[in-house]
Amino acid sequence: MGIFGRLATGWRLARDSMHVLRQEPSLAVFPLLSGFFGLLFLAALFGGTSATVGIEQGPVGYAALFVLYFGTTFIASFFNAALVHNAREVFHGRDPTLGEGMRVAWAHRRPLAVWALAAATVGVLLRVIESSDSPVARIAATIFSVAWGILTYFIVPVIVFEDVGPTEMFKRSGETFKDTWGETAGAGFGVGLVVMAFVLVGVLVAVLIAVALGGSTIGLAGAVVVGAAFLLGAYLFGSALGYIARTALYVYATEDEQPEAFRNVDFSRTH
Repeated sequence: MGIFGRLATGWRLARDSMHVLRQEPSLAVFPLLSGFFGLLFLAALFGGTSATVGIEQGPVGYAALFVLYFGTTFIASFFNAALVHNAREVFHGRDPTLGEGMRVAWAHRRPLAVWALAAATVGVLLRVIESSDSPVARIAATIFSVAWGILTYFIVPVIVFEDVGPTEMFKRSGETFKDTWGETAGAGFGVGLVVMAFVLVGVLVAVLIAVALGGSTIGLAGAVVVGAAFLLGAYLFGSALGYIARTALYVYATEDEQPEAFRNVDFSRTH
């Protein structure tokens, strides 16, 4: 399949993910919980998110950065693990509960912690390299960062659905990405378009409110509130859509099974 065919398949994948989310809107709760507990973690660690800006280079600064990366990665991965489990349950026609997804994520807390440990280590190393004055080192860090993102793209579904060790989880994630790279790019592009449209609608509504109220303090405050609400909605919507599509790709790539919810996607053409 050519690149345009793969991108088209990815777009249909993103579109069908919206149908799944409409069918099971509770899937968007997991990104909300992830953001909430992530902010709590930042507040507990730094006494406020603005303090993270003041992290300086040096052993103490890098140690704080490591803890930051580890905690935020673990929290995000934990709730994403719950999301991908429940998404696959929806694919099979079942009606999972929030508690069920959380229990599955908790059962995989150890491999999720291993993944967070690896991500934090790599994150700090990249930060050290990027702080170098060498342009070559910075370019190398950028290339490695992209490669790392590709290698670990399916790491959460692998952890949830496969009983593999720390080394194997990275191998399996990389293999799955290799099998689905075109559709993954297409799905990301499709989800990005949906989120952008959502944000643009929010901006338009906020501007109309401000104009309708004559630029008054109340009007500006209302515009800010509406804009913030749409941005939050875009984050929840985009995050949930992204992981629904990712789970569908993973299911087909590893189980050779086309989820019923994605009957508009011709997975057979992806190989």
